Amino acid sequence: MLEIPRLELLILFAMATGLPSCSQTRNAILVAHRGASHAAPENTVSSVKLAWEEGADAAEVDVRLTSDGKVLCCHDDSTGRTGNRDFVIAATPYRKLRSLDAGSWKSPRYAGEPFPLLDDVLAAVPPGKFILVEIKCGVEILPALETVIEKSGLLAKQVVFISFNAEVVAACRKRFPEHKAFWLTGFKKQPGGEIRPGTDEILASLEKTGASGLDCQAHDSVGRSLVRRLRKHGYEFHTWTVDDPAVARRFLRLGVDSITTNRPAWLRQQLPSEATPPRSGAPNGTNPESLPPL
Repeated sequence: MLEIPRLELLILFAMATGLPSCSQTRNAILVAHRGASHAAPENTVSSVKLAWEEGADAAEVDVRLTSDGKVLCCHDDSTGRTGNRDFVIAATPYRKLRSLDAGSWKSPRYAGEPFPLLDDVLAAVPPGKFILVEIKCGVEILPALETVIEKSGLLAKQVVFISFNAEVVAACRKRFPEHKAFWLTGFKKQPGGEIRPGTDEILASLEKTGASGLDCQAHDSVGRSLVRRLRKHGYEFHTWTVDDPAVARRFLRLGVDSITTNRPAWLRQQLPSEATPPRSGAPNGTNPESLPPL
């Protein structure tokens, strides 16, 4: 494993000694869930641009592969929920999808907003900002994804992959070794009362896939024991989707690396300023090489 940075060692010390004060939490990055989706239509260029306006450090979008090999931004496997017509994305060419209205469902202000290609979203990522690309399909998307990312001109550290599919995470780490890839998981209570996956299962999945870290549901079961073991093995620790300041504060005390939220500007206002310092462009001004860890 990589050597743990000094800041993370300080966090481990704070957790080991039971010191809970906010001054001992690491600075957390705020990630805009599907863009600033509380106010703008999810997974659109408008929602991603609004994320930057609201001071988000990163934006997250979902991607799927069209029948003609285009990488389209959409959460669902079909366009019916957020579009004016319903097509199964994997069975439909982009030429048929590009004229759909993906904005009117949210507000008349966004009438005519299209389902964007990932190319369009990456073009809207400024220096010093990140994009988290959640892969909602299988490994078949990776060749097309590679082409899009290479054309974007973004730094490898500006594009992070996330997926619930362990096979996809493992394939991303092999195909894009310079990019980080996080394994996503929620938590479910079993009939006997046990919460799954447990810590051992999580660590086994991270090791098997070669993931850079965990991006998990902001669940009550997540505590210091899990975080200590993640840090011990050099993994990053991220959480989704948090619009409750009390929940955000709890995860900040755990030392979370990023918090995904639908409301980045509002949530930042609710939290201690030292916990989520606002960033404008690249840290310290203009150098995108000095991006904070994600």
